[in-house]
This record gives sequence, structure tokens and C-alpha cells, in this order.
Amino acid sequence: MKIICVGRNYAAHAKELNNPAPKEPVIFLKPDTALLPKSMPFFYPSFSTDVHYEAELVVKIDRVGKNISQKFAHKYYSEFSVGIDFTARDLQDTYREKGLPWERAKAFDGSAPVGQFINKKELVDQSNLNFYLRINDLERQAGNTSNMLFSIDFIIQYVSQFFTLKIGDLIFTGTPEGVGSIKIGDTLEAFLESNKVLDLKIK
Repeated sequence: MKIICVGRNYAAHAKELNNPAPKEPVIFLKPDTALLPKSMPFFYPSFSTDVHYEAELVVKIDRVGKNISQKFAHKYYSEFSVGIDFTARDLQDTYREKGLPWERAKAFDGSAPVGQFINKKELVDQSNLNFYLRINDLERQAGNTSNMLFSIDFIIQYVSQFFTLKIGDLIFTGTPEGVGSIKIGDTLEAFLESNKVLDLKIK
């Protein structure tokens, strides 16, 4: 399986990082080793001093597809969750300044914890889904799929032009504004609508 991530998919988040809103999806990948095993804490990596959280709605692919039409994209997934795109921001900033790839800042081991998945049939309006991130009981991020620059189905259509989608692939659909640093001892809780799907300790 692979993890496909969409950057700058919320205008307010692009603005908070001084990035222009993109005209087409910004895509990057994480390996399967970026998944954090269930019930495991996130261990702060020794190579960074400024790891940021980025909460995102995650879509799980359940059919193989290539060059998928947007109008049929909804047939290729049936579950949603919330995940965290952990980013070593200090490394990313350095690599971007030098015009270098920044996989080491985004794709390191454990950088993509994902919560429990919920069947989309249990969610009333998939174009108007709310998700939240709380850190130490304080809400730090709140997103809604209606604010995405590129919808889930458009992302699937776009991505499948370049990568064959396979069963079990995950798509991180972008983070809203409010990203920031984590520290050892923090507790992160992610919610999809009223459902708590992820509970994560930072060690």
C-alpha cells in the first residue's frame, strides 16, 4: 500500500505558511513505514527540534483503479478517518530553501498515524464533513470538507492519472489552518464529526 498526501488543499492553511493557493493538487507520497502501529505512541525524532502536527481527513481506497473518472470516484472508497501528517518543519524549511526534495521531513517512520475508520454510510453529508484535532484537551484544528480547494472525488480522478490506486491505499486530503508544534508529553485526540477516532501520546 502507499500513502498519497495532498498539500495546500485549504486556502487558509496555504496562507498561514505563506504559500500561494495551488491551481492543481500538490501531491507527495509517504511509504508504508510512515504508518504508526495501532496503540503505539509517537516518539519524537532525534533529527528534528520542530515537529508540526497537521490533522487531515483520510480516505481508504477499496478498489483497484487507474484513470478514474471523477463521476465514478465515489465507487473507489467506503471509509474515512482522520490522520496526522507529522512534519519536521525545520528540515522542510531547509530543504525548500535549497530547492531539494523534502521527503525526510515528511515521510519518516511513524509520521502518518491514522485513526479508526468509519463507513461513509454512517456519515450524512460527505461534502460537509467536520473533523477536529485537540491537543491536551484544547481544540487546535477544525476542518470541513466543504472548504477543500479540491474535492475528494477530484483528487482521486487527478491522482489516478499518475498512480494506479490499489486496495488499502490511503489518501491524506490536506490540512486546515492551525498547524503548530508538538512536544513530548502532549496528548492528541482526533475526531470525525462526533466520533473520536484517534488518541495519541507524544513521547
